[in-house]
Amino acid sequence: MIFRQLIDRDTYTYTYILGCEETREAVIIDPVRFNIKQYIKLLKELNLKLLYAIDTHVHADHVTAAGLLRQETGCGIVLGGETKAEHTTKKVFDGDIIEFGNYQIKAIYTPGHTDDSYCFMTENKLFTGDTLLIRGSGRTDFQNGDSYAAYDSIMNKLMTLPGNTIIYPGHDYNGLTSSSVAEEKKNNPRLQVSSAEEYAKLMDDLKLPAPNYIDIAVPANLKCGVEE
Repeated sequence: MIFRQLIDRDTYTYTYILGCEETREAVIIDPVRFNIKQYIKLLKELNLKLLYAIDTHVHADHVTAAGLLRQETGCGIVLGGETKAEHTTKKVFDGDIIEFGNYQIKAIYTPGHTDDSYCFMTENKLFTGDTLLIRGSGRTDFQNGDSYAAYDSIMNKLMTLPGNTIIYPGHDYNGLTSSSVAEEKKNNPRLQVSSAEEYAKLMDDLKLPAPNYIDIAVPANLKCGVEE
């Protein structure tokens, strides 16, 4: 598999390009609009045809590049079936499969950070969006977030995957690029709780400030970044 991990240094968002060596078909996960030129250039350099731009959820900290990528490449726009976003061309539900070349990506519904959050898995790679971070987890205090749902998603869906599953998060603010299910199970401080109630209290006590771009990002992302 062709694999690239890219970072937006303004929002510390990770974007992933996955491609099939044989067919040259590709997908991109959580693209950032500011970096559209970088994505187009890299796709051309790697001789890849973009089939889908996948967003793990409606983001609050950056504007998606999905709409611009569709304009530039003709790719489809994928979000979870629970999303309220317009302009999607394909909605996936829990267990659905997305194919690109000889590879498949499985959609895993993981509400909690938002009510439309999904993770995506191919081979032993798990793209967790903002549901699970390295030594952390996505906040649950806006966009219909739910700490109890997040606990269930993380503990009963993600942490039950094989320990050697590689975790690729949607963000990291400390320079870390990947982890594993076993590593997070052992070392993630937010997972060292004994109940959903304890997790909910931990999340409620964070008292985080609103994301810098929430007033711009959410409305734009509810249109998949399409400029009308």
